[in-house]
Amino acid sequence: MFENEQVKVWKTIIAPNTPLAMHRHEHGRTIVVIKGGQLTIRQDTGEEKTVDWKSGQAYWLDADPPGNKMHADVNLTKDTIEVMVVECKRDK
Repeated sequence: MFENEQVKVWKTIIAPNTPLAMHRHEHGRTIVVIKGGQLTIRQDTGEEKTVDWKSGQAYWLDADPPGNKMHADVNLTKDTIEVMVVECKRDK
């Protein structure tokens, strides 16, 4: 939706029972929840963590640790989850 040297902004729609592709985040980011729900974060190691994102709330997510660790976001509910992501491209 928008990108410059400091920030990248995009909207993600996570459909029910449809995981996002494995990926990683090199930079910290703010998630602004448009339509919330429970999301399962599945690591490439098999570990899973469930988060409950509330509609209208904003959350800070740190950059992923260095290395090859990847994750997929999986919506195991019956409702779509929608978020705006604002990624900081500069750490300082």
